[in-house]
Amino acid sequence: MSGRVLLADDEPDILEPLSYALRSAGFEVDCATDGEAALDAALHGDYDVIVLDVVMPKLSGTDVCRRLRARSAVPIVMLTARDGEVDRVIGLELGADDYVTKPFSTAELVSRLRAILRRREFDRPEGNARLDLGSLSIDPAEQSIRLRGEEVHLTPTEFRILMVLARHPGRVFERREILERVWDTSFVGDERACDSHIFNLRSKIEDEPQRPQRLLTVQGAGYKLVQG
Repeated sequence: MSGRVLLADDEPDILEPLSYALRSAGFEVDCATDGEAALDAALHGDYDVIVLDVVMPKLSGTDVCRRLRARSAVPIVMLTARDGEVDRVIGLELGADDYVTKPFSTAELVSRLRAILRRREFDRPEGNARLDLGSLSIDPAEQSIRLRGEEVHLTPTEFRILMVLARHPGRVFERREILERVWDTSFVGDERACDSHIFNLRSKIEDEPQRPQRLLTVQGAGYKLVQG
């Protein structure tokens, strides 16, 4: 499966071999070496996914993510340092869809990018019937949701997580299972990424995110979606 990727990293030792590997895997790849160039390319190019290093000159990857997410729903994958937990959390809170921790294998990144492009679950006709959970209505065909009739804007990953839960209301999903289903891969990285996406989802579909009534935590197990 191929797609058009914008790869932004200011380190030639990473950018050059990674762009070569992605092209060898069938992707069309454009490169940027600073945050301003990455943002400009992302806003004016037709990309299937954006890969951003967190640390770049002119604009950081998190700044690019924030500005891009305000104007586009294109999937974003962040590249972070091994000890960059704060950067990972901030990136996810700003709307990044996933992150990969350096050093990483090319196979891992390729797997995640292909999973983003695949989105098999949402391409199946039988999975496109509208789902109604009380005041929450989900239209898989249009990839849109409404809360009491008002449209709610989600990132692609937030929408996919919601669909995983909504297709099995009341069922408890472990964090790893949610991420595996969302990305269709066993390379799920840090399971805490799921918590960040759930936090963002609650801020959009719950009346009181600190006291959720729809998207519930099951201690020691995971999460479930109920009619609220």
